[in-house]
Amino acid sequence: MANEEAKRDDAATAIVSDFLAFLNASPTAFHAVDEAKKRLRNAGYEQVSEREDWKLEAGKKYFFTRNHSTLIAFAIGHKYLAGNGFHIVGAHTDSPCVKLKPVSKVTKGGYLEVGVQIYGSGLWHTWFDRDLTIAGRVIIREEKDGSVSYSHRLVRIEEPIMRIPTLAIHLDRGVNTDGFKLNTQTHLLPVLATSIKAEANKVAERGQIENGVQKSNGNVNSNSKHHSLLLEMIAGQVGCEPEDICDFELQACDTQPSIVGGAMKEFVFSGRLDNLCMSFCSLKALIDATSSEGDLEDEIGVRMVALFDHEEVGSDSAQGAGSPAMLDALSRITNSFRSDVKLLEKAVQSSFLVSADMAHALHPNYMDKHEENHQPKLHGGLVIKHNANQRYATNAVTSFIFREIAMKHNLPIQDFVVRNDMACGSTIGPILASGVGIRTVDVGAPQLSMHSIREMCAVDDVKHSYYHFRAFFREYSHLDSKITVDM
Repeated sequence: MANEEAKRDDAATAIVSDFLAFLNASPTAFHAVDEAKKRLRNAGYEQVSEREDWKLEAGKKYFFTRNHSTLIAFAIGHKYLAGNGFHIVGAHTDSPCVKLKPVSKVTKGGYLEVGVQIYGSGLWHTWFDRDLTIAGRVIIREEKDGSVSYSHRLVRIEEPIMRIPTLAIHLDRGVNTDGFKLNTQTHLLPVLATSIKAEANKVAERGQIENGVQKSNGNVNSNSKHHSLLLEMIAGQVGCEPEDICDFELQACDTQPSIVGGAMKEFVFSGRLDNLCMSFCSLKALIDATSSEGDLEDEIGVRMVALFDHEEVGSDSAQGAGSPAMLDALSRITNSFRSDVKLLEKAVQSSFLVSADMAHALHPNYMDKHEENHQPKLHGGLVIKHNANQRYATNAVTSFIFREIAMKHNLPIQDFVVRNDMACGSTIGPILASGVGIRTVDVGAPQLSMHSIREMCAVDDVKHSYYHFRAFFREYSHLDSKITVDM
């Protein structure tokens, strides 16, 4: 018995260690998808392209990306037939952040600042006095043997290069009594350097002036758009010349790594837990539920993970949950085995989606924000989210299915309903349930400090979430065959 307990503890430690590695490799949605791709390839998943025809086989594993910020991975059961269902865990790769503006060059009061726009509903006051850097993707121009091509490259500057300083209390005496009043247009600009230092160590404006004549190739590196100092740093990371940078999507990132903390080492302290925690747990669960030769032997359906971009801003994009990405995947997989539109309709009705997005844990200093009977707690396992007005897509059937899996494996489970006098957030769940027509349950691991630059959750809940998702993949087909509703 003691040996079994030790094995479980070792397994939990390994899961959390792996989670920290995933978080620290994923400062942006682009990096999260890139890390997911590496893990899937290592697990034997084959990448397919939406631009090409698919030739799929039962018993095989595949994935594709859209915009390199959304990823869908799936494993087809050996006994799969066109028209059988899909067992899906859906999450999202994006988190609230500040992104660089198309023209980011700002010079004020002897400082070089970086113009940013807010993305999502962040707790923006938490971004002040943090050691920041930048990460994202760039589009670069490459010339070889007289031929020009353009490629997407990920970039991440490791060291802290920016900071958003707070105003001294001597200049804002009422801040502690009247509250911190933030203007996101004027107060949220990171400081990159002082003008005098930048001038003294001025970086050559390569590609801009030649023989006294100003050059312009229409690229992002125009002097009028971005600080040359910033462009030189980006180019140095990518391994190109500044003038070869055609465009970019970059965001400010905290440089402090994700860690396990607390007096009892029971917490994860990190940015982007919402929603990289659910992205990681679902991805690892899928990989581990399809890793051995026999995992798909008796599977009649398709096990899938869908990680979407742009959830924090409404999901309405070509790569968001509001796009056709999910339905396209279901259709192409079904049609790869037999082309019949009626089979897709049948498959959707046999399918099940777990919409996994982090949940609001009970806060000890704000107990009145939760009603007495619905107080999700850290260590308490996944939270099933309910809302009568369909802000969450859970119903009695879908919550029962998810709860039944928990009971079978002795996994804790919790329930959450927002107070009647408070507004309720939403997830990708209702979007996919209404857009695809798929049965859905909304769940999430409990956390504190949601949408802060630095959030926290429980080590135990990372473990519980992973085990719950893995059990779902392995057992849903068998459980669903026992449930009768529309008959």
